[in-house]
Amino acid sequence: MAEVAAMPEVVDNVAVARLYGEPLFAMPQDLYIPPDALEVFLEAFEGPLDLLLYLIRKQNFNILDIPMAGVTRQYLSYVEEIRGRNLELAAEYLLMAAMLIEIKSRMLLPPRKVAEGQEAEDPRAELVRRLLEYEQMKLSAARLNALPQLGRDFLKAQVFIEQSLQPRFPEVHLADLQEAWRDILKRARLVQHHHITRAELSVREHMSMVLKKLQGRRFVEFEALFDASSGAPVLVVTFIALLELAKETLVEITQAEAFSPIYVRLAYTPA
Repeated sequence: MAEVAAMPEVVDNVAVARLYGEPLFAMPQDLYIPPDALEVFLEAFEGPLDLLLYLIRKQNFNILDIPMAGVTRQYLSYVEEIRGRNLELAAEYLLMAAMLIEIKSRMLLPPRKVAEGQEAEDPRAELVRRLLEYEQMKLSAARLNALPQLGRDFLKAQVFIEQSLQPRFPEVHLADLQEAWRDILKRARLVQHHHITRAELSVREHMSMVLKKLQGRRFVEFEALFDASSGAPVLVVTFIALLELAKETLVEITQAEAFSPIYVRLAYTPA
């Protein structure tokens, strides 16, 4: 009895292929490869105009004087190849083939009579116009595609900075100002004297007084702008003057963090 041929020794644990997890060290003799499996398409066209333009440019034909016989012959040979593979795709190309044959037939007929001094209409004129427009759009699309594109050629740089060079303080809300104002009024009631006087208080004058207190100082605590011993009317006018200055963006009211002391500073640099 003939000896059974042994499998080749595995030297480097590399097999030709694996079938259901089992290694194969030689190609099977009964392996069937369909003819279309190794088919290679060397040229891919986006439509009939693309194919027609390719045939013209490949052979350096003058697009304004297309040799219809040669171009139509080459075009039909390509259409015959794709008819057997994709009928739906071939339908679009067959329409262009019919147009080429029609143009060639019209060129064989005697030209139509035209008025004196006018040239006879060229049957290829409409086709040439469409080819030139298509070529122009194709070149424009290629130029646009060559431009750097976000996500394909480069990525947007994103930098996260935990602390900027110039600190940005949180905004002071109206409720914080109201709470600080109540504290000032409470202290004013503790030191006020019960005597009635009549005085005219000017908001503009107190606005100037507040600005003078802020000049030359980086930050002034909110409570330091009020004199509790001057009485409630002066405190009210001073508070209104401060609100007017903030409204006219002459001062900034800020705080280092939430629920921390409130500070006031000039919003501009004095000359």
